[in-house]
Amino acid sequence: MAKINVKDNEIAVITLDNNDYVSITDIAKFKNAFGADDVIKNWLRNRNTIELLGLWEILHNPDFKPVEFDGFRKEAGLNSFVMTPKRWIETTNAIGIVSKSGRYGGTFAHKDIAFEFASWVSVEFKLYFIKEYQRLKDDEQKQLGWTAKRELAKLNYHIHTDAIKNNLIPIELNVQQTSIIYASEADVLNVALFGLTAKQWREQNPDLKAIFVIMLLLIN
Repeated sequence: MAKINVKDNEIAVITLDNNDYVSITDIAKFKNAFGADDVIKNWLRNRNTIELLGLWEILHNPDFKPVEFDGFRKEAGLNSFVMTPKRWIETTNAIGIVSKSGRYGGTFAHKDIAFEFASWVSVEFKLYFIKEYQRLKDDEQKQLGWTAKRELAKLNYHIHTDAIKNNLIPIELNVQQTSIIYASEADVLNVALFGLTAKQWREQNPDLKAIFVIMLLLIN
């Protein structure tokens, strides 16, 4: 679970089936900190909301029940119409909205739906929300890039050391002489992948030496 901060409100983001789902319970607290569930119910009573949810399900959910959806669409907007996330999910077999129980529970919606809910709550809040959500995704992409480089370094390290052992190190060298050759060739790999030798990285990041040691352990 990730969290983003939007105008001093923490918004939880979870991943389900490789899709981001955002806590609309957290978003609703921006409008009413003590009545988030009521905010969501009022949103669900709206005819435009029901049409949005139904059309999203038709596009993304082959198991969606369109007949039940049509029934809700005809009732939506009437004073007698009441809708809850649980009723919507159980009646139509919807997947765009999910309810989670427990300490970090609440109502979560696919990001497409969550953006629309945020707009209904506050256009200003939606714009800040989009900005912070994009920041989260950018950070995730940077992390993925670093992880990919680390895995590539790990793979190439073993290939590289085998090549050194088989082709560059004479049998008559002692352990200390051998380690010097390994270190020199390892720096070639570090420069190719990260643009720095191990020594240069340590000099530029004196406060991150502990992380460097962990990196070496992961590669080995």
